[in-house]
This record gives sequence, structure tokens and C-alpha cells, in this order.
Amino acid sequence: MSATFTLAAELRTDTGKGASRRLRHANRIPAIIYGAGKEPAMITFRHDDVVHACADEAFFSHILTLEFDGKSEQVIIKDMQRHPAKLQIMHADFQRIDAAQKLHVNVPLHFINEEDCPGVKGGGIISHVITELEIACLPKDLPEYIEIDMANLDLNESVHLSEIQLPEGVNSLAAVDEEHDQPVATVVLPRGETADEETVEDAAEGDSEAESSED
Repeated sequence: MSATFTLAAELRTDTGKGASRRLRHANRIPAIIYGAGKEPAMITFRHDDVVHACADEAFFSHILTLEFDGKSEQVIIKDMQRHPAKLQIMHADFQRIDAAQKLHVNVPLHFINEEDCPGVKGGGIISHVITELEIACLPKDLPEYIEIDMANLDLNESVHLSEIQLPEGVNSLAAVDEEHDQPVATVVLPRGETADEETVEDAAEGDSEAESSED
């Protein structure tokens, strides 16, 4: 993992809805850290610091460092609640890292060679069915993202879950068997082009029928 994320936090002792509301009015985010056999810690962050970190998708699949109370904790983000109507983060949950325990994390998928695949060159477009994958791995093996190579796909062809090449030490948690092998990305014709082709075919059939009736 190339990126690093460090956030400054503060411990909080005042809890409850009223306390959380006051923190948000002060442009801060209430949060909690739990896991690794330790007691949960109630903390708070500057809202702008977290918003800035969230602008990088890697923030959600990286091991983060939180600094507070004269110490630091390594964590991953497990949940983030956002206001339904405002650009505001309401609350965040972080899980402590144990080097000996596997993590369950959603990792983004990066699609490569899309413009060079035969299907796109033939007029198709890429439809991304899945944009992230839930994986299990030890903290040391956590990937920033997983690449999906689209180089060999033609029109109406797909990459499926079973075809994803995972890094060493990483396992997918998605169900894959003979009956469940969900497509990840597909090359399809744009709807407009399909409709145009059908219109042309209908017109050609109409002309043929007219010529037949004249005969």
C-alpha cells in the first residue's frame, strides 16, 4: 500500500445525542474505536480533516493511524454515517488492527485496458456491475485495490468473480460456485446504437415487404 493516512483525534467523555449534536455544530465528528481485545475509545475529529481524507478512495481500504491522548492506534474504517441531505459526516466507526487476525474489508476494483479491448474498439462500452470486492486477509497483505484486466473482452463478454486474480494472501468473501458466479464487468452496445440498428432493420424489412407487394 503506497498511501498513508494519519488523523489527529481527541478523546471525548461526554456522550449521547446531545453531546454528538454539539460536536457537529462545532465542526467535529464523533467516532468510536473498538476491537483487538481492548475497551472501546470514544474520540472526535475535525470534520474538514476527515472530509479531505475521504476524497482519496484509498482511505476506505487502508490501515489508518489515529493519534490521540499521546499515543497512536492503527485501525481500519468500518462504518461512516453521512447526513441524508447535507455534505456532512455524522459519525465514524474504526476497528483496531491485530497483526495476527484477518481483516474483512471492501476493496475497490480498478479496471485496466478498457479502451484497448476488442469490444470497445467495436463500438461497445464497459458496464461495471461491481466496483468493490469484500476480501479477507492479514493486515500486512491488505491491497490498496484489485486490478481487473479487460484487454481480451469482446462485445457481450464479461469478467466474472471466479476470474479475478487476487494477490497472495487475499481471499474473496463473495460466494462463487456453479450457480453463483456474478459478472464484474461486461462489454455491451450502447442502448442508442442498439435502437438505431433495430430501426434500420425494421426499415429494411418494410422496404422488402413493399417491393414484394409491388411484384
